[in-house]
Amino acid sequence: MLTATESGRRPKVGPPLPPIAIATVALFMASLILPTVLAKGATFPSPYGDADIVVGYFQNNPTPVLITALLQFAASIPLVIFTATASVRLNHLGVRVPGPTIGLVGGILSAALLQMSALLTWTLTRPEILEHAELIRVLHDLAFITGGPGFIVPSGLLIAGIAVPGLIAGLLPRWLAWAGLVIAGLAMIALLAIAFPALSILLPIVRLPTLAWLVITAFQLPSKRNSVARKDTP
Repeated sequence: MLTATESGRRPKVGPPLPPIAIATVALFMASLILPTVLAKGATFPSPYGDADIVVGYFQNNPTPVLITALLQFAASIPLVIFTATASVRLNHLGVRVPGPTIGLVGGILSAALLQMSALLTWTLTRPEILEHAELIRVLHDLAFITGGPGFIVPSGLLIAGIAVPGLIAGLLPRWLAWAGLVIAGLAMIALLAIAFPALSILLPIVRLPTLAWLVITAFQLPSKRNSVARKDTP
């Protein structure tokens, strides 16, 4: 029996990355924008804000909160597919270093914690929960810590796992690989937000460039070795 290479067909390296990355970003951004519109401008509260504002938001906006949970859970699915596909593609391109595996683990952890955050957010729509202010605060804190540092820090591993071999092997433009390393470094620093609430400002600062980097990388990461631009090889 002929293999894909012997029969003249290109070996499959998974689905195309751009649609998957775009789906991830679109669903995640929709989880931030659509609930704000439905809540008439009220944004998802910070756990460090006034307790009455936090409790009041969840008691008065169960539908926007439910949509937030639904869309963020949905965003985690293409993120897993992107992670697995990128890891396989790097191996197909001849990368035999820990980077792709580190990226794979980071992406899976990031998606899993995003799912956990979404499920905790879903519980904040339950009428029996909304009757107890102390339960709202506890569940909100858990949703924040899993969807904030819990999502951001492993996503730094995902980016680093692609950016490092992308830089060394010349698979990505140098500026894009270095930008990924900077974002990954900031993601690691965002871990300190667990101990120092003032550093929680890093979370949105890192999250949006992370999503943008994944989309750009999806278009730039080649599917075969001879498409790599030699001028970008260190």
